[in-house]
Amino acid sequence: MWAILSGIQGNLPAYQAVLEDIQQRSVTVENLYILGDFIGVNPDSEMLVEQIRYPTKNNLYPQVCRGWWEEQCLILHSLGATGEPTELIDKHGIDSTKQLWDAVSLETVQWLRNLDFGFVELDCLLIHGSSVSVSEELTPDTPPWQILDRLQRVGVNNLFCGRAGKVFDYSLQSANLTSTVTTLDKRQPSETLTIQDKRLIGVGSVGKELNKAVYTLYNPSNNCVEFRTVPY
Repeated sequence: MWAILSGIQGNLPAYQAVLEDIQQRSVTVENLYILGDFIGVNPDSEMLVEQIRYPTKNNLYPQVCRGWWEEQCLILHSLGATGEPTELIDKHGIDSTKQLWDAVSLETVQWLRNLDFGFVELDCLLIHGSSVSVSEELTPDTPPWQILDRLQRVGVNNLFCGRAGKVFDYSLQSANLTSTVTTLDKRQPSETLTIQDKRLIGVGSVGKELNKAVYTLYNPSNNCVEFRTVPY
């Protein structure tokens, strides 16, 4: 069994409540994944990172990938893919930008630099946004061709993402896909690709909503997904 979390955003009580819920499962959880956005403007972000990096006895050591807030933090320190935190300022304002700077230490910033972009495990991609960007928000309203493209890029049939902060289990049924490329010179021959059943799973948000932490359990042996809501 896997436990998959995202969107903690420095909410330490919510994270601790989820860890307690995981320990109480009748089926043993063997792997814990945190799909980004574990830091935020919350002043407890540094304490949260401490618990993630050095889990207490009986808690799993999580596998952690970078999310939108982590990417924005790196950009603030001139370590990201772009030079200016314009996306952060546009979305949350200059005050939140300053709060993020104050909430995360330089030591943590260096640790963030080494985090993975995502994980490919068995037939699953576990990632914050998509295989294209941490900022891309995939939902059931995303065009099917776009979801298919994001899955095809890494050759998996299940994509777990946390950017939307919602829980959903969206399926693409198997089908034949015909594509044609037209260049300036001529129209290329059509190609038909057989697509297997594929799924897009939103894993929820642990710290986004007050007093309610939401995360996902996944059983890779039977492909079953369970969404858990934990009060705290």
